[in-house]
Amino acid sequence: GDCSVQSNCLSVVPIETEFGRKRTIDQSSCNKDFSCVKGFCPSFVTVEGGRLRKPKAAASPAAAALPPLPEPTLPPLDRPYGILVTGIGGTGVVTIGAIVGMAAHLEGRGCSVLDQTGLAQKGGAVVSHIRLADRPEAILAARVAAGGAHLILGCDLVVAAGAEALSRIRPGVTRAIVNGHETITGAFTRNPDERFLKTQMVEVIRDALQDDPLLESIEATDLATRLLGDSIATNLFLLGFAYQRGLIPVSAEAIDQAIALNGTAVEMNRQAFEWGRRAAVDRQAVVDLAMGDAAARREQPARTVAEMIERRSAFLTDYQDAAYAARYRGLVDRAREAERSVTPGNERFAEAVARYYFKLLAYKDEYEVARLYSDGAFRDRIRREFEGDVRLRIHLAPPLLADRDPETGHLKKRTYGPWMLRAFGLVARFRFLRGTRLDPFGWTAERKMERQLIRDYEAVIGEIIDGLSADNHGLAVEIASVPEGIRGYGHVKEAHLTPAKAREAELLDLFRHPPAQRDAAE
Repeated sequence: GDCSVQSNCLSVVPIETEFGRKRTIDQSSCNKDFSCVKGFCPSFVTVEGGRLRKPKAAASPAAAALPPLPEPTLPPLDRPYGILVTGIGGTGVVTIGAIVGMAAHLEGRGCSVLDQTGLAQKGGAVVSHIRLADRPEAILAARVAAGGAHLILGCDLVVAAGAEALSRIRPGVTRAIVNGHETITGAFTRNPDERFLKTQMVEVIRDALQDDPLLESIEATDLATRLLGDSIATNLFLLGFAYQRGLIPVSAEAIDQAIALNGTAVEMNRQAFEWGRRAAVDRQAVVDLAMGDAAARREQPARTVAEMIERRSAFLTDYQDAAYAARYRGLVDRAREAERSVTPGNERFAEAVARYYFKLLAYKDEYEVARLYSDGAFRDRIRREFEGDVRLRIHLAPPLLADRDPETGHLKKRTYGPWMLRAFGLVARFRFLRGTRLDPFGWTAERKMERQLIRDYEAVIGEIIDGLSADNHGLAVEIASVPEGIRGYGHVKEAHLTPAKAREAELLDLFRHPPAQRDAAE
């Protein structure tokens, strides 16, 4: 996560994969200051001259040949109607209030909109209070009072679960439509293991409503981005969903006119609103259209330890060869057999060994970087995500070629052109030299350290297997999981190694000298 450390940017987002948490760039929100490129990592490529490819489904909902939309029954406005829109700055939350307010004005209704944007223009909490009535003089206050919201439109789940939004809920009256997307917070830039408590936040809102049917959650960001190519369409998508649920007391025609008068991304906003309406009518149909062949490409995580082992064995065969994969399976099989003998039915220790022995074996050296760039998957992804006159710039700090910063002593990254991809193809063919005397990259301190980590882990796990019991099983799982904390490249990995090894030594001491034995000795 050095890219997050260097940039402090919320557009560097986590992505959970079969091989653990990785990082990806949210292309919709990226402000392109490229500070993340300072992160010490070989995965940075900048795309010049091209543009993001719009999904095929983005043509229009009409192009999908979907049936006509039924008109919902809108709520009456004999009494003022309160809507609280919650979100984060820079995503178009204020636009929702402006569009709903203009739509109400076009229909001759009363409306007040109060936006609370705080100090952060981008990324900070934003709350819009919208009050509607059949005539302007019926609105006596701009703010939605405590218990006065008929609808919580949660464009961001974190803000929707906050104290201000919850205080506006009246049980049995308020409805909530929330975006289930996991938007990261600033804490993630400081803690790479930060977990988004989505389930807990949804439960907080549900408890406040005191009635489960009053809450609906939909993955609006993912659907809007896949359908329209830009996450900025999310809030209009969510507005359309709420409208079709009969929770927005102005007509679709008036909202359409307000979108046109707003004058920004008119066609996209119209489509986003209609896609949201269609999701309320037939969510699965919209999900299927949005996902398309992406659903087929998305690999589901391994469901069993056996499946995890098979996938990692196949990867290591491509990484090096069949003998390397057999080395992996040999230790993992020993761990599984030992665990079965002491805790039948429990595979936590075997799972930890399968996960973290693989992590150490598949260290990303020059050969692996070259293989991943040249095996075809990278080029396919570039073609899927970008179009136009695409030119690639690859940012690397090869240990044998890069200069060191005179102040920090760290390797400095350089930018290479697309010719580097051809060089990668050549380097990848020589991965059979990895770890041998003829390996030109194997003599660096970092590569020696990575190979030593593998040998150390094999020795430690061998000791754990020999001494494994039901009493120390939990401790064995912790020891086997220590490599989770060894992450990054170069000086970043070195910085993580010291505390990880200290933790390992502490746990091993407990394993070798259990408290009961120490008490008896004393």
